Amino acid sequence: MITINLEDLSSDVHTRRTLSDISLSVAKSRKIVVVTGAGISCSCGIPDFRSSDGLYALVKQQYPDVVLKGRDLFDASLFRDPASRAVFYTFISQLKQSVDAASPTPTHHFIKTLDAKKKLLRSYTQNIDGLEARAGLLGTSEMKQNSSAKSRLSLKDVRNVQLHGDIHRVQCVACSAEYACTTEHTQMFGQGAPPECPDCLSRSAARLARSARPIRVGTLRPAIVLYDEPHPHGDEIGVIQSSDITRKPDLLIVMGTSLKVHGLKKLVKEFAKTVQASTSSTSKISKKRYKVIFVNKTPPSSDWEDIIDCHIAGETDQWVTKVIEDWKKLKPADWEVQQTLVSVDNVKTIKGGFKVVKDSKVVTKNTKQGIVFCVNSSNA
Repeated sequence: MITINLEDLSSDVHTRRTLSDISLSVAKSRKIVVVTGAGISCSCGIPDFRSSDGLYALVKQQYPDVVLKGRDLFDASLFRDPASRAVFYTFISQLKQSVDAASPTPTHHFIKTLDAKKKLLRSYTQNIDGLEARAGLLGTSEMKQNSSAKSRLSLKDVRNVQLHGDIHRVQCVACSAEYACTTEHTQMFGQGAPPECPDCLSRSAARLARSARPIRVGTLRPAIVLYDEPHPHGDEIGVIQSSDITRKPDLLIVMGTSLKVHGLKKLVKEFAKTVQASTSSTSKISKKRYKVIFVNKTPPSSDWEDIIDCHIAGETDQWVTKVIEDWKKLKPADWEVQQTLVSVDNVKTIKGGFKVVKDSKVVTKNTKQGIVFCVNSSNA
C-alpha cells in the first residue's frame, strides 16, 4: 500500500502523476463498487458518530444524570434501560433535524455520476442520513416501501445498499411495520418518548370492537441498525452482495470510514479479493492499475497493508473533484452530450443542445447508406 497526501497535490510532481493514474483507473473501470462511511457527510454539517460531541452535548443538558459515551448511543443494549432509551430518542431527534438541513456533498454526486456513466456496480454505505437518495441513488430502504408485487424493486434497481438503515424511516418494535419518519415523530422523539404504532393500534381496536382480548401495542423507533443488532433486510443485502461478487467488479473505492466495524471489514475484504483476482487474471497492462483505493483523513490499520493499493489521505470531496477534472481531460469522449432523435406529433426533432433556427426546411435525401436529414435555413 502506498500513501498519497492530497496536501502535496500542488507542490509534488509524483503526487500529481499518481493521482492522475488513479483517476485513469476510475475512468477506465466498468464495474465499480463504492463503500462509504460517515466521513463523506461531514462537509455538509452532519457530525461523524465517532466525534459527535456537538449533538451529544445538547442531549446531555437534558439528561445530566445519565452516563453514556457517544458510541453507546448506537448500541442495542441501550434499549434495556428506560433512561438510556430516552437519551437515544432525544439524540436521534437532534440528528434527524441536522440531516434534514443538509444537502448531498460532491462525494455523493460523484457516486451518482459513476452510476449515470454506467460505471457503478453498486454503492454500499454505513450512513443512515439518506443523502445518496437525494443525490438520485435508489436505496435498500425503498425495498420495504415498494413491497407489493407490482412495485417490487429488482436487484438492479437498488443502487445504494444502506448497511445501517435509514433515519428517514421508523419501524414498530412489535409488528415491524414501517413508516416514513414525520415531523410529529421527530418531535415526540425529541421529548424522549416514542410514538405508538398505528398498525398495532388499529388491530387492537378492531379486536376490542368484537370483544376479543386486545393485543400489545408496539412503539416506533428509528429504522436504523445499532451495534450488536441484526439488520432487518440482512437476507436481501446478502443476496445483493453475492450477486455483485459474481459479477466480478473491477475497482473498489472505500471512502470516509475507519474500517473498524467487523461486518464492514468482512464486506470490504471480500470485494477487494474479488477485484484483485479479476484484475490479475485479465490484466495485460504493464503500468500499475490501482484497484483498491482508500480515501480517508486517517490511515487504515496495519492489517490492510496487503489489501489496499493506495491510501489517499485527505477529504473525499477534494479527491472526487480531482478525479472528475482528470477524467474530463483524459477521456473527453465520456463527457460529450449525446444527441437523440425523437418524434413529437410525427415531427422528428433532435434533443441535446442544437440551436433552433427559424424558417428552416427539412430535406431528406436517399443515399446508399440510408436517409440523410438536411436542414436548409434562410438564416444560415
